[in-house]
Amino acid sequence: MKILFLNGPNLNLLGTREPEVYGSLTLSDIEAQVRQRAHELQVEVDFRQSNHEGELVGWIQEAKGKFNAMVINAAAYTHTSVALRDAISAVGVPAIEIHLSNIHAREEFRHKSLIAPVCRGQICGFGAKSYLLGMEAAVTVTENTQ
Repeated sequence: MKILFLNGPNLNLLGTREPEVYGSLTLSDIEAQVRQRAHELQVEVDFRQSNHEGELVGWIQEAKGKFNAMVINAAAYTHTSVALRDAISAVGVPAIEIHLSNIHAREEFRHKSLIAPVCRGQICGFGAKSYLLGMEAAVTVTENTQ
């Protein structure tokens, strides 16, 4: 089983960006945790980050036929990107939306996710554990469709 992890804008700043909201772990720290758990689950993961919407769209499009599921932290694009929403919908690869913070308990503009309606589920508010929970969800979703 192969799972694609996509990370959107500013997640490369984790560890220093608003640690009271996003925690003190870097994206590399989180990736290491994901890879360790993936090894235990016998899952192959591909972990990517971009600040560019078009690059994320391209990776989503390339996922079809290569990955069993996607875990996506679209960050700010969650609330603005019809392009990401349409790409997720078009490829038909099960997607799990994740966020470090609870987007529903933050500023009102963060409450609306444009990608949620085309994802299998949403996990938010558990810090770095959201990534591990997202992987568990992706494995479950994939096993239930085989």
